Amino acid sequence: MRHIPNILTISRIILAVLLLIVLLHWHYIVPSWVHISWRDYFACLIFCVASITDFFDGYIAREFNSGSVFGEVFDPLADKMLILGAFIGLLYLERANAWAVFIILAREFYITGLRVVVANSRQNIAASSLGKYKTGFQILAIAFLLANIFPGGVLLLWIAVFVTLYSGLDYTLKYYKALKQ
Repeated sequence: MRHIPNILTISRIILAVLLLIVLLHWHYIVPSWVHISWRDYFACLIFCVASITDFFDGYIAREFNSGSVFGEVFDPLADKMLILGAFIGLLYLERANAWAVFIILAREFYITGLRVVVANSRQNIAASSLGKYKTGFQILAIAFLLANIFPGGVLLLWIAVFVTLYSGLDYTLKYYKALKQ
């Protein structure tokens, strides 16, 4: 059980690469008689399976006390690789707004940098439930945009942008409050 969270993290990285290959190079890997909608369904399936591994690697690591330095470093990186791969594919397919993608990714890089600063200052800022909501809305929006079956995917993406910014502001305020103490 000790290595399962790390295996799930590595599998998420592999699935992120596979997702991007499917989105960008479908026409090279699948016969032309296969309808293009199958690319969308397959990409959505890959993304959803990869997203589920994110839940289970954290759950298993906590429940069985099998956390590791590898997991602490690579779990968030795998998450960001998956989101980045999905957004690159969605931009390529012209299904996502570039500003929405930029705002989400810029926030992710900003918070990652802030976490490094927090770690170096020996502060501990617990993740809030807003981070879980942010992740949930991002996953939901990306899944609907990948599947391409629900016209509200773009609206979900902008909701994800709002929640992403709000959670980033919350984390920033917690950091500055902790710094003052």
